[in-house]
Amino acid sequence: MAAYLDRSDEHHDDASGATGAEPEPAVEPEPAPEPAPEPAAEPAPDGDAPGPRLAALAHAHGVDTAYDPGDGAPVPVRAATLVAVLAALGVDAATPEAVERSLAGHRAAQAARLLPPCLVVRAGRRTAVDVPATARLTVELETGGEWQLTPGRSHWLPADLPLGRHRLRLALGDRTESAVLLVAPDRLAPLPGRGWGFLAQLYSVLSERSWGMGDLGDLTELVQWSGAGLGADFVQLNPLHAARPAPPGVPSDPSPYRPSTRRFADPVHLRIEAVPEYAHCTDRAALEDLARRAARLRAEVLEHDGLIDRDAVWTVKREALELLHTVPRGPGREAAYRAFVRREGEWLEQYATWCALAEQHGPDWPHWPKGLRRPDSPQVAAARTELAGRVEFHRWLAWQLDEQLGRAQQAALDAGMAIGLVQDLAVGVHPGGADAWVLQDHLAAGISVGAPPDAFNAHGQDWGLPPWRPDALAAAGYAPLAELLRSAARHAGALRIDHVMGLFRLWWIPQGRPATEGTYVRYDAEAMLGVLALEAHRAGTAVIGEDLGTVEPGVREELTARGVLGTSVLWFERDWTGSEGAKGAPLAAKRWRTGCLATLTTHDLPSTAARLNGEQVMLRHQLGLLARPLVEEQEAAAAELADWRAELLRLGMLAPGEELDQRALYRFLLATPAQLLGIWLPDTVGDPRPQNLPGTWDQYPNWRLPVADAGGRPVTLEQLAAAPGPRAVAEQLARPGRTTPPRDPW
Repeated sequence: MAAYLDRSDEHHDDASGATGAEPEPAVEPEPAPEPAPEPAAEPAPDGDAPGPRLAALAHAHGVDTAYDPGDGAPVPVRAATLVAVLAALGVDAATPEAVERSLAGHRAAQAARLLPPCLVVRAGRRTAVDVPATARLTVELETGGEWQLTPGRSHWLPADLPLGRHRLRLALGDRTESAVLLVAPDRLAPLPGRGWGFLAQLYSVLSERSWGMGDLGDLTELVQWSGAGLGADFVQLNPLHAARPAPPGVPSDPSPYRPSTRRFADPVHLRIEAVPEYAHCTDRAALEDLARRAARLRAEVLEHDGLIDRDAVWTVKREALELLHTVPRGPGREAAYRAFVRREGEWLEQYATWCALAEQHGPDWPHWPKGLRRPDSPQVAAARTELAGRVEFHRWLAWQLDEQLGRAQQAALDAGMAIGLVQDLAVGVHPGGADAWVLQDHLAAGISVGAPPDAFNAHGQDWGLPPWRPDALAAAGYAPLAELLRSAARHAGALRIDHVMGLFRLWWIPQGRPATEGTYVRYDAEAMLGVLALEAHRAGTAVIGEDLGTVEPGVREELTARGVLGTSVLWFERDWTGSEGAKGAPLAAKRWRTGCLATLTTHDLPSTAARLNGEQVMLRHQLGLLARPLVEEQEAAAAELADWRAELLRLGMLAPGEELDQRALYRFLLATPAQLLGIWLPDTVGDPRPQNLPGTWDQYPNWRLPVADAGGRPVTLEQLAAAPGPRAVAEQLARPGRTTPPRDPW
């Protein structure tokens, strides 16, 4: 069995600082040892604990056979779960005989290979490739040219290989093999200094020019105001991925975390007037009528305390975009469009084809006519020709989005932002959407991603998203992941990775089973992180990992060592090792991580105003979401606030008798070493409502609320810019050497 081992003597200190728990030391990954022979006979899998042979087969494919729910007592995974998960990996484990055949086949395949399908190594480190001494190795560089490696007992990849996607070729007698060789940075470049910025859900930031929801024109205004006007360094956004269209008569899913594709943005975000062809459209009467309809949608939200209706917004915008698409492009615009199409290549072609087919056959490709269910089928090729006009329209929409996103990021940099846009990459995609159709050979069929049971949720979580197949990713040289990251980072100063722990392992749930009957499947974290580091380096972007929730020991330390920032929310930062025992006292400011984005709240948590005044408990009570009686929940919430008030009093950040408020909490965040400070934009005007209330669907208007004031009245972007709250926050957080620009006297 071929293996590649890191021979570097380097090590990384944990630069994160203490996090309240005793970290386990990170260890270098090593090749998994072959399992010892076990008795061949064992009972057929029946849903109970697995036998040793099934367990050995699971481990050989990176499938865990037990998990820790958080109390340190491992829970065994049911045999039926292992059988289903292995089947999704293309491994037959349905009977004891099948288990034996699969084990033997796996070992034979491993022994027969001279090279793994893909090697991911770090620049600056010598790496040994374990192959026969007489083998000849050649590295073909992606930029052209070759490096011949000297034969010996083992072969060493030199430390000065250039960054990039190369190919390693091996010759041994009359045998030849090749593998993708990725050379990644050992660590991402550090940020230029400490900075702060806003966290915003773009759809919720409406201006007086919006067509019913916040758009990319509003984003450009937002970054210009917050950068040049307030001295902010970034704006972190919700995922802008294209949503899966809903069947006729059914409202679309407003969640930005279950998209149709993560590769392309949603055209509902387009600013219609910013499309260059708008100025040349001769049907002004039609455009004016559409603008009047859009104004009514905007008024419904802003003047009547309404909710954002994406479907209605898209209906009006689509009519406008169909009209603008017919406007002839000048030679320069045409050349730019063709260059975009060439750059995006096959993935754009397939995505646009999916969109055209979805218009005819509905948004769930598994229910399409059989011949259309694979993007490489002759029937799809014929349909692409038949639907050429619709395919072209969706290609054009993707181009318009790329242009407007690029202008927004450039506007952020021109406004003095050190980072600019922080784009959010969702953890997965809808199983019936475009990416699941295009990437079906790289995603696990019949499997959903989620979270195991723990102390906070005894039922676990099922997110309804198909996971990457680790074996298929490796076989493809991680090209699908690289292309996705490259696209996400193109117009971003930083990339936020939702559930970054998924680069190490994901909780797989077989279709039809509850979330409690899943198991963790391991990924090659060294390879996944290497691909991320390479693409982020090439794009010049920082990376922020959303590492909230259950995090395996060593994961945060490894992310820190690679230069990936974490996410720290004040209310979760507790010293679980102190004298307070299970309760955990507030973690001292100096013990927070340096490498993190520190904030008071996120889109999935109560607003700071609601947490301080207790409204968050009452809201959950009214919706029947409390796990304990109301009085107990209120007492627990009050005790949490009392803990933080006592900590701020101790530090002199709060005077005796002074109420705990946002400004005091920001003083605490400033006292931490966190590199980035994130301010939830609705907090600056006292909005009490969460954007998303986990555990609800139609009981609460998730992902549909405009930014509002303390009374729940919608606030436009223009009103935000004139409100005292944002400027007060900016003055408090202004980084050394950069003062908040003075208020414009006009």
